[in-house]
Amino acid sequence: MDTTSFPAVWAVVGPGVAGAVFGVGWWFWVDAVVCSAAAVPFLHYLPGLFASFAALMFNCVKREDANYNYYSPYDDSEWRLKLWLFVSYVVSFVSLAGAVGFLVQDALTDTGPSAWTGVAGVLQSVFVLIRGLF
Repeated sequence: MDTTSFPAVWAVVGPGVAGAVFGVGWWFWVDAVVCSAAAVPFLHYLPGLFASFAALMFNCVKREDANYNYYSPYDDSEWRLKLWLFVSYVVSFVSLAGAVGFLVQDALTDTGPSAWTGVAGVLQSVFVLIRGLF
């Protein structure tokens, strides 16, 4: 196999795979909300929305700009890029932590949404954030 053509192929296929993974994450959440016997509170929607916002924040940075060897230590744009990526990582991990918190809450209480809603929220956050690898 010719390894020089792999980046070119991945440049074509990668966005489609990323979109499919993003869609699978949201599909888990939509399935859980539609199949839930109890009403799902709006707070349960927030981890997925914030994970999607973090994915949007990640997409605002080009991979070429994230090369830390490119910038001089005295460049003004380097700290802004690092701060933006740090904030986006914080938003993504807080959304994942919130989804896990709702999973525990749904599993421990009999009233409200089922445990599947909590599991779907965690899966949604994980898939939306994994999408950034592609």
